[in-house]
This record gives sequence, C-alpha cells and structure tokens, in this order.
Amino acid sequence: MAGQTQEISLLEASETSSLGEYRRALSLVERLHRQLLDVVKDDLDRAGHDDLTPVQALLIFNIGDAEWSAGELKSRGFYLGSNVSYNLKKLHELGYVESGKSQHDKRQIRLRLTKLGNTLRNQLDAMFQRHAATLSPVGGVESPELTASNKTLTRLERFWADQIRFRL
Repeated sequence: MAGQTQEISLLEASETSSLGEYRRALSLVERLHRQLLDVVKDDLDRAGHDDLTPVQALLIFNIGDAEWSAGELKSRGFYLGSNVSYNLKKLHELGYVESGKSQHDKRQIRLRLTKLGNTLRNQLDAMFQRHAATLSPVGGVESPELTASNKTLTRLERFWADQIRFRL
C-alpha cells in the first residue's frame, strides 16, 4: 500500500510539473510574440517608417517574392490577426503592396510587393540577419538549442491545431 501511495505521489508531482511547465510555455509564447512586435517597431521607427505597424511590416516580410491571396496568407499562418483585409487595404493605400486578378481564377485577387514593399522587406531581412549573427555571442543561444526549441514549438503548434481540428 505504501508503494502505491508513493507511486501516486510521484505521478501527481509529474502532472503538476507538466502543468506548470505548460503554463510557463503559454506565457512565454505570448510574451515573445509581443516582444517581436516591439523589436520590429523599434527597427521601423529607426528607419522612419512611422506609417506602418509591426504587424503590417511582418505581413510585408511574409509576402516576400511570392503572390498570395488574403486567404492564403491567413491559412498558411503568415498573418495571425482577424483583420487581414484592413491591413492589406492599408498596405495597398501606402504603396507597399499591389494587387491584380489571378490568371487562373479571375475572381481571386493576388497580392505582391511593390518596389517600396521589397525595400522594407529587405530592411527587415537585414535586421533578422543581424540578430542571427549575434544570437550566440550576445544572446547566448546556440544553433542546436534553437533547433530543439523550434522542434518543440512546431509540435506544440501541431498539438493545438489537433485540439481544434479533432475537438480533443
């Protein structure tokens, strides 16, 4: 009986530890996203891009060299908000993106970066390259650790998608 009690205590401790780590991960993911937006905003401000929000800048970065529909940007995870149409309209008005009808489906609008949009994307890419170059010497984050973190975050993303998809 004492052995079973000890096993149950160890199991409960393990579950409590998992719950605590899961909650910590949830908080960390949320804080990291907000901090990424702050880093992007700081870079935009330094370059004089006070017309853009960090969310819009990341949308420009994710559009890249390709052509996308608004739905594709959202479904592929390139845009995390609910108001993608508003932000794309704003980017179009500011001259960062242009649109045209799809050659395959004339009902669908395809978006691509303008020269101004590509300039901003290159600026953001340079910032990310600077970060990557100093990640180890300044941040103390080595490539294998980042690889392991990415693997864990990808699994967490899949787990959450399954929670929605399969109503677990």
